[in-house]
Amino acid sequence: MDRMKELCGILNRWAYEYYVLDAPTVSDREYDRLYDELRELERETGVVLPESPTRRVGGEPVKGFERHTHIARLYSLDKAVTEDEMNAFFTRAEKHGSPTYTVEYKFDGLTVCLTYEGGDFVRATTRGNGVEGEDVTAQALTVKSFPLKISYRGTLEVRGEAIIRLSELEKYNAAHPDDPLKNARNAAAGAIRNLDPKVTATRKPEILFYDINYMSEDPVSSQEEGMEFLRREGFKTYPYFKICKTGEEVMSFIDEIEVERKKIDVLTDGAVVKVNEEGVRSEMGYTDKFPRWAIAFKFEAEEAETTVRKVFWQVGRTGKLTPLAEVDPVDLAGATVRRATLNNFGDLTKKRVQVGSRVLIRRSNEVIPEILGAVSDGGAVPVIKPSVCPFCGSAVTEIGANLFCSNENCPPRIVQKLTHYCSKNAMDVEGMSEQTLSFLYEKRGVKRFSDLYALTEDSFRDEEGKFLEGYKEKKVGNLLSAIEKSKHVPLERFLYAIGIGGIGRVAARDLAAFGSVEAIAALKEEELVELENIGEITARAIAGYFADEENAAELKRLFACGVAPYVRERRKGAFSGETVVLTGSLSSMSRPEAQKLIEEAGGECSSAVTGKTTLVIAGEKAGSKLDKAKKLSVPVIGEEEFLERLGRK
Repeated sequence: MDRMKELCGILNRWAYEYYVLDAPTVSDREYDRLYDELRELERETGVVLPESPTRRVGGEPVKGFERHTHIARLYSLDKAVTEDEMNAFFTRAEKHGSPTYTVEYKFDGLTVCLTYEGGDFVRATTRGNGVEGEDVTAQALTVKSFPLKISYRGTLEVRGEAIIRLSELEKYNAAHPDDPLKNARNAAAGAIRNLDPKVTATRKPEILFYDINYMSEDPVSSQEEGMEFLRREGFKTYPYFKICKTGEEVMSFIDEIEVERKKIDVLTDGAVVKVNEEGVRSEMGYTDKFPRWAIAFKFEAEEAETTVRKVFWQVGRTGKLTPLAEVDPVDLAGATVRRATLNNFGDLTKKRVQVGSRVLIRRSNEVIPEILGAVSDGGAVPVIKPSVCPFCGSAVTEIGANLFCSNENCPPRIVQKLTHYCSKNAMDVEGMSEQTLSFLYEKRGVKRFSDLYALTEDSFRDEEGKFLEGYKEKKVGNLLSAIEKSKHVPLERFLYAIGIGGIGRVAARDLAAFGSVEAIAALKEEELVELENIGEITARAIAGYFADEENAAELKRLFACGVAPYVRERRKGAFSGETVVLTGSLSSMSRPEAQKLIEEAGGECSSAVTGKTTLVIAGEKAGSKLDKAKKLSVPVIGEEEFLERLGRK
């Protein structure tokens, strides 16, 4: 056993020098000799140590990915594409003191989260929705750019980007000419999310680490300290890491990255800027999706030229008409593009887009490509601004640069409303596609949300009782089960689903705090405006929605069908019924850990002090939130009392 431990130590050190430092000190032959000795000892003893490099061999295919809940939520990043947007970020940060900033490359791959307990690697997961991801431990074990054992003995989550180097992608495609991989990003995601770890190993992915997501003991106090920790423990990090005192310095390094990124062997599409100090981060807090203390500056996406062959119009659930162009197929950012969008008719005119004109298009991430403008328009035919809706013939109204169909009952508008209602973040009617909803509208007269709950198996059969083409007993059964299941969803999802003007997921969550649809309907505009995420226009839209007789009738129909949205019950505990704001830094734990403990104890965490706030927990260097709490006479406690309430003192 002693020899096995010795061999693991030697082999892991050599692997660290080879895969992390890119500075091997021994030959492959010498490494293989000791590796074979270790494998023979493991065979004889039947024991494989947690840190053994033999664990990294791709095992048998797995049947499917299990879901795993992250200890702390993995947030995505807000994006900026202009210097003005970056200056707005700096202004927000500097309201909380004089922070420093860090600048790093933004790599384009697949986010993964690794968990360690007691110094041992135990799990790898994808980011997923930020709360839970897929367990990809078997696949990650084929990657050699992270340690299996570390000196830190607490519970740890570290975050990195799984990437495939461009040179490795080129080698792979040369060896697989009949089935090449389109781009490095998809190749990395496909490698890690492949059910067969042996396939993962053939693509040679790496993981570049850049963040500590959770530390149970002695959390780091800055991004700089976090990166030092990662390097010290043997995680592979990218060497470019800059610390800046001003926004001007940040922008100069972003310019540097934009030039240098074309020379490096990793696919990158931007730079990541973070507030360095944990204390300022705690002050700035989070939105529903992003940390307010970090932002990704995205460089201009890949562009290509093509020819517009046709322009047609889409009608959304609000009635807005959006022009969409059919273009000659062109390869762009790893995909074949056949359609591209413009924002509105004003945008189309400004960019001189005509049928037959040569245009420049841009594709960024997974969105529909956008037309940037016409390159030439020789012989092209102008696009006529529609005076009536191309679908229902109703008059078109013009508000600002946008055109709107004036008909509330315009067919595509109704289908889009139904599609939104059934979407994942709304009522989550799994399997209910826009195509199915179009069929139900045209053939079965489904126009209202409540009509969905009257559907039966016969709705998908023809006059002879046979299932219609594309629908079978199992598919229909699943759809009807999903509709039935949608009757019971959290109130905030129901409020988002019914399509009140201006109500997104964050505002819907704020409204849900009032406990019921009836309570929200009774609110006055001046009460609504007091909420953190609701302004005057949205408050007017909410009040107008509930004052509308047809909306009121539809709500009654939904409730009569058995739709019964509920308020999420919080656990009973020391913070039951409290809406808590954290300000300043805590010496005993990180902000995400404190938030999690508050929520587990029945409380709700908010990022800003408002009239709804019932308690503020003030740590060291508490700033403007503490001042506002005092102004509003909100109770304030310190870290010691916070720990006492949790029973940790």
